[in-house]
Amino acid sequence: MYLSDMHTHSIASGHGTSCTISHMAKAAAQKGLKLLGITDHGPATLGAGTPSYFRSLTFSPKKRFGIDLLYGAELNILDSNGTLDLEDELLEQLDYTIASMHAQNYRPGSCAENTQAFTRAMENPHVKLLGHCDHPLYPVDYDTLVACAKEHHVLLEINEASLAPYGYRGDTSANNLELLSCCVKYQAPILLSSDSHGIQHIGDFTYSSEFVHQAMFPEHLIYNNQLPRLKVFLQEHI
Repeated sequence: MYLSDMHTHSIASGHGTSCTISHMAKAAAQKGLKLLGITDHGPATLGAGTPSYFRSLTFSPKKRFGIDLLYGAELNILDSNGTLDLEDELLEQLDYTIASMHAQNYRPGSCAENTQAFTRAMENPHVKLLGHCDHPLYPVDYDTLVACAKEHHVLLEINEASLAPYGYRGDTSANNLELLSCCVKYQAPILLSSDSHGIQHIGDFTYSSEFVHQAMFPEHLIYNNQLPRLKVFLQEHI
């Protein structure tokens, strides 16, 4: 059992859920989690949170239903220069952020272009996690990606929604295996993430945990249960 889920979405993400942060926290507590990250989509996603919403998270309770909460954002990478859709002034107020590619905001480029987009996004010290960088539509050089993540103190994600039958990204198995192999090479840590939109999949790592265990990935590089270390990692701005 894993104790943290750091990639989840509430009603403020604008699609797929009507659940508030309180709903999310209550569900996480009922499932035995100890730490929950709320990471609603950035404003470039249609109907998602505005800058004022993310600014207001500063005043939100850090504990609900006995579970610790961190407030972040899943930022959209907008171009091959790694431009993100919230300003640094606002990112400084969040606990951490995820940087991801979404088709509505970033048109798939070449392997070199996609890799550059991710690596430049990771140069922002507020980016602490790369979201679903396994998408077959966005080929990347995983060796370069993981080396950069290690250098810039960024976690790589194994995304439950990418590996589950209900996912929409196609077959991501080969990409995830390559990603894990490079993480072992560079001793780069990972997180298992549900990417739950609403409460249904919070803390559900059925397919991602099976995948990493079948790949014989070392447990010490999976940070979901290393809560003090994970909190420091996510909130430490270099």
